[in-house]
Amino acid sequence: MVASIPPTFLAAGRFAHESDVVSDPRSALVTGASRGIGRSIALRLARKGYGVTITARGEDALGAVAEELAAAGAPQVEVVAADSADRDAVADVAKTHRERFGAMDALVLNAGVGTAGSLEETDLRRLDKTFDVNFVSAAILIRESLDMLRRAAELPRSNGSRIIALSSITGVFAEPGLGVYGASKAALLSLIETTNLEEAGNGVTATAIAPAFVDTDMSAWVSDVIEPGSMIPTSDVVDVVEMLLGLSGNSVIGRIVMSRAGTSGYCA
Repeated sequence: MVASIPPTFLAAGRFAHESDVVSDPRSALVTGASRGIGRSIALRLARKGYGVTITARGEDALGAVAEELAAAGAPQVEVVAADSADRDAVADVAKTHRERFGAMDALVLNAGVGTAGSLEETDLRRLDKTFDVNFVSAAILIRESLDMLRRAAELPRSNGSRIIALSSITGVFAEPGLGVYGASKAALLSLIETTNLEEAGNGVTATAIAPAFVDTDMSAWVSDVIEPGSMIPTSDVVDVVEMLLGLSGNSVIGRIVMSRAGTSGYCA
């Protein structure tokens, strides 16, 4: 079995097995994959035999994750360090995946940046970056990946290809102090719903997962108010992603809202 061969680091940020020969593996591109939810999703995909392209800003952190993915069973791992606020760099991530895999079974849009504060205090540069990372980068990657997603959906082994975007419950229900962040995530929700209208007939379906606070370092800023143990475990989000990837192409789920137990269900 190819996955049992020790992984070797190759040029251009590629991790692969020494034979570097795999028969048409499923493949996925995961953004924000160096930590938290993105890393956990990439690991689950690796264990299921997906070839994976991972991207985030930190090259060293990505390299460590790539080694984990190879050890977990990913037949191929592409590493692309890129700032999600850099539009050209984001497009190059999709290009790298195309050159290596040709098709794409799953596009996981997890990269995000948090922004808190009242609208009155909002810094416009921070507003721009929030939308660039949380919304614009997703729009670019969807646009640049559609040909690969359609190609994967046409393969005999396919049950359709999936776009899965990590939105937020604040994009569904307004939250004081999270207006800009919530607006960027609401835009992402709208983008996903439009993608379904345009692409579901081509075998490409999309889902936005909109959780309340998930127990990651991105939520550490509220840990003095909300106990991490009461937040949504990362593993629950990963389980939802795996469920979505197992559905047939006939099912379209535009959004999944995940609230925290013990709340009204309308807040983060």
